Amino acid sequence: MKATNLAKLRKEMEQALERKRYEHTLGVAYTAANLAMVHGVDVEKALTAGMLHDCAKCISHHKQLTICRKHKMMLSEIESENHSPLLHAKAGSCLARKKYGITDEEILQAISYHTTGRPHMSPLEKIIYIADYIEPGRERAKRSYADVQNLQEVRKMAYQDLDKTLCKILSDTLDYLSRKGGKIDSMTRDTYEYYCQTYQGNRE
Repeated sequence: MKATNLAKLRKEMEQALERKRYEHTLGVAYTAANLAMVHGVDVEKALTAGMLHDCAKCISHHKQLTICRKHKMMLSEIESENHSPLLHAKAGSCLARKKYGITDEEILQAISYHTTGRPHMSPLEKIIYIADYIEPGRERAKRSYADVQNLQEVRKMAYQDLDKTLCKILSDTLDYLSRKGGKIDSMTRDTYEYYCQTYQGNRE
């Protein structure tokens, strides 16, 4: 995507999102770009996916669900629940394709799975998932599954090893949800098990 198109997309997100969500979006996009440069991933794709990852966040749950059903998106039981905090990822992927003209499947997948992750993620998908967790505004967020005490450690890790970072984030996320009595999407648990096995296997 050309720089002019990225600038247009940035303006569209500024209009579509609430102020704090827009600031978070910019943080994710630029963090993703930094990670992409370090790990040899296309920077423009990282910027685009980061800019659009929450494009459906500020629309109602009912509309998110309508969008997903219209485009026949496969949803988990938790994603389908009322007021699910996960559904915007799948709805966002639909909007990115239909409203914002994104046809690159890797970008669309990165948007789709930035909340749950999945086994066999591409490097771009990993980067968007991680950038969403470590972007600079996370400490200021009123509601975040991020364990602020671990953020500095995770941020350093992210520039060294993506799979190790995924294991750490997923472990902290599952621990947080268990402590708070939150529901855990099966995809998140599957992703944790897959990448912990992958990371351990790479070390042996």
